Amino acid sequence: MNIIEMRNITKRFPGIVANDNVTFELRKGEIHAILGENGAGKSTLMSILFGMYKQDEGQIYKNGEPIEINSPNDANDYGIGMVHQHFKLVEIFSVLDNIIMGVETVKKFDIIDRKKVEQDILKLCDLYALQVDTSALIEDITVGMQQRTEILKMLYRENEILIFDEPTAVLTPQEIDQLMITMKNLAKEGKSIIFITHKLDEIVTVCDRVTVLRRGKHINTVDVKGVTKEELSKMMVGRDVDFTLDKNPIHLAEPVLLVKDLVVVSEFHKKNVVDHVSLKVNKGEIVCIAGIDGNGQSELAYAISGLIKPHHGDIYLNYVNVNKKSIRFRNDNGMSHIPEDRHKYGLILQDSLGNNLALKKYHLSPFQKHNIINNEEIIKFGNKLIDIYDIRSGEGVLTPSGSMSGGNQQKAIIAREIDKNNDFLLAVQTVRGLDVGAVEFAHKELLRQRDEGKGILLISLDLDEVFSVSDRVLVMYQGKIVKDVLTKDISVDELGLYMAGIKRDDIPEVTFSEEEWKKVSELHEK
Repeated sequence: MNIIEMRNITKRFPGIVANDNVTFELRKGEIHAILGENGAGKSTLMSILFGMYKQDEGQIYKNGEPIEINSPNDANDYGIGMVHQHFKLVEIFSVLDNIIMGVETVKKFDIIDRKKVEQDILKLCDLYALQVDTSALIEDITVGMQQRTEILKMLYRENEILIFDEPTAVLTPQEIDQLMITMKNLAKEGKSIIFITHKLDEIVTVCDRVTVLRRGKHINTVDVKGVTKEELSKMMVGRDVDFTLDKNPIHLAEPVLLVKDLVVVSEFHKKNVVDHVSLKVNKGEIVCIAGIDGNGQSELAYAISGLIKPHHGDIYLNYVNVNKKSIRFRNDNGMSHIPEDRHKYGLILQDSLGNNLALKKYHLSPFQKHNIINNEEIIKFGNKLIDIYDIRSGEGVLTPSGSMSGGNQQKAIIAREIDKNNDFLLAVQTVRGLDVGAVEFAHKELLRQRDEGKGILLISLDLDEVFSVSDRVLVMYQGKIVKDVLTKDISVDELGLYMAGIKRDDIPEVTFSEEEWKKVSELHEK
């Protein structure tokens, strides 16, 4: 029996038809994936079901009866809940306050009965193996716990239809495994789950059926057991996808980055989150930082890029100590940066796609003359990158960046940073939110950059990406480098032991050679 039917749904935005006569059916107790490339209309369709958008045409039915959903409150009244790709949590509130917001249980005089609320939440935690610290502030907890908080928000409201929008995009492999178990348990309890994703392995692992969208249209709905990953990928992007990467032999050149004895102290617990880290990246190689999320990788990236100042140590870019240099100096002198948080550090969401693509060049000629912006050059440049990187947007360079799909936002950042043609690329969670076709393109582009003599420091939680792209792996555990090895010389299982802290090596000192120190001195004198 279908618990939800969306019949002939059409939704238009300026310059684009996001959903074009789409029909979708959800059975009670199933896990149903919606698969599609970036900008295929997956999130739009589910935002209509959750009441964030109103369809221009079509009708929604629940248990065979037509219903009207004009807001998220209406959706909640019909038992529909949604975990968004970018969480809808108040960072300065506690986990408990976020869970109960809007449906507070009160005693006399409208005082919240916090004791009863906490008991109810802890029962849900035990029932569904979703452990959280109810008293912790959202800003102080991991991404994985934030997601568990979002799921508990739905369960606390007794939603029976649960929508997960790209829920694994920011999770560690261990958190993804736990989420898959949780989803299966929810389905056994009779919940109906819609799983928006572009990750084929996850669909095969957890889903019963899959509906494929492409460029806003419904392509097919199939049973997962009767289809291969290759068939799904072809339905999704309209062509065969190459899942293997051909890597040319490595040709190392001079160092492009040296991090020496770097320390970053946490603002919260005052401990070293980056604990005397030293590393070197040469031109012509891809070095990957692997590790379980929360072991200092983010803080290391922030320090290298200039987003935070380290408490100790030095960072050399092309032999220049950039510790006290601005972010713009680093950008103009050899560093490109794909940040892990595209909304916070990657884009100005209120500004146009064209301006975001030119964000790191607008102060240079020909984009400005005598401090006056040349909009014609920005538009021409933006159109070039949109064509090369297949960035899909309703109004081209004029599209507000915040209105684009997450994957296309990521492609815009990748386009901007690679086009700068710098010697060094710091890439953090590069393919987060990208479909298989875009992942294929991004990985081939990273390898092309490496073959052209660029040095790349890749920070990734995706072990498939680590082994398919990198030449050398550094494992971080509790803020320290505990392993430095050529990728071909270590297995996934052994790497996992270092990531978990079960094994660790004594890492020899990393520094410049005598000749390289001479270059540092010469540049310093200049």
